[in-house]
Amino acid sequence: MTETVEAAFRIESPRIIAAVTRVVRDVGIAEEIAQDALVAALEQWPESGVPDRPGAWLTATARHRAVDLVRRKETYARKLAEVGRAMEDVRPAGAADPADVLDAADAEGGIDDDLLRLIFTACHPVLPTQARIALTLRLLGGLTTPEIARAFLTSEPAVAQRIVRAKRSLATAGVPFEVPRAPERDERLSSVLEVIYLIFNEGYSATSGDDWVRPGLCEDALRLARVLESLMPGEGEVHGLAALLEFQASRIPARTGPSGEAVLLADQNRAKWNRMLMRRGVDALHRAGRGPYSLQAAIAACHAQAARYEETDWAAIAALYGRLVELTRSPVVELNRAVAVSMAHGPAEGLEIVDGLADEPALKSYHLLPSVRGDLLERLGRTDEARAEFERAASLAGNAREKELLLARAAGSAPGGA
Repeated sequence: MTETVEAAFRIESPRIIAAVTRVVRDVGIAEEIAQDALVAALEQWPESGVPDRPGAWLTATARHRAVDLVRRKETYARKLAEVGRAMEDVRPAGAADPADVLDAADAEGGIDDDLLRLIFTACHPVLPTQARIALTLRLLGGLTTPEIARAFLTSEPAVAQRIVRAKRSLATAGVPFEVPRAPERDERLSSVLEVIYLIFNEGYSATSGDDWVRPGLCEDALRLARVLESLMPGEGEVHGLAALLEFQASRIPARTGPSGEAVLLADQNRAKWNRMLMRRGVDALHRAGRGPYSLQAAIAACHAQAARYEETDWAAIAALYGRLVELTRSPVVELNRAVAVSMAHGPAEGLEIVDGLADEPALKSYHLLPSVRGDLLERLGRTDEARAEFERAASLAGNAREKELLLARAAGSAPGGA
């Protein structure tokens, strides 16, 4: 029974927290009340049985407790006022009863609107990036603090402190529980998409640790992207991000070998690619816009459409990267363009672009710069220079599996590939 309750709570917790936050206007308090509802279920369901709609039961229980909490605060405030003590009003004069407010909000929007508000709140730019990621995984991904710590190879106390500070910062800043309106909306949506993208990337190519891929994080990010798609069907970049993640996730089964070693794109067994996810990617791409995520999704689609590595349309990919560079002005994107150009027009042209990035401050400690340069030098027959670049890349890499691959390439014992 305990497992049943916890499974139901994990699935429904984002919507429960969202519904409660609308009442109490504080995500920290909302999460505590949601946990209270979980405790109530653990106590009652073994005797009464699992309700037909467990999510609705948990949500109703949590919201009733939230309304009771607001009422108690108001009663306390009135008593203080009677003895002449100054205190900020919990509810403005003439405001409706919390239960009436809750009913009205239900009629106006519903639980999905609350969930969208929670997404924008957890990803608010007032929080540092790592805090946004941790809070999003906690409130919307349903992950526990130990699970987040394991996913990012961080200590549990550090993650717990990060989440507590994030909740406190939101409360202190008075961040409203709402979906922002233009012109702030675009900036805030960009922050939401960035958080989901970063969560996926950490799972797709882990920056540290012994595993090159952490599928659990990819699944969490993909689920969030799909939820956001359903909540914001008119936003092209939301569909663009979803398409990108679907395409990238489709390749995960082929990205590691039997012992967990990294397998580069050129050497992947494409029969292992998940065709269902690729079809979902194509569907999302049809609804995508023209922003950075949509362009990256179009690049991923070019890879997905190639039955063999040799059939990849590198000229189209290079052109798409050119458009992406114009949008982002990112040196990392320019490095990716260099790879595509080298595949379409030869390693010499690619190397010219890479050498132009040598003094780029953002790439000073980026291990993929010497890695790409080593690959291009190797293809040009300059093996001694290539070996030095692979060794330098290995010294900068934080992931053990990637370091192994780069050292193997330096020794000439691993297959090449951009």
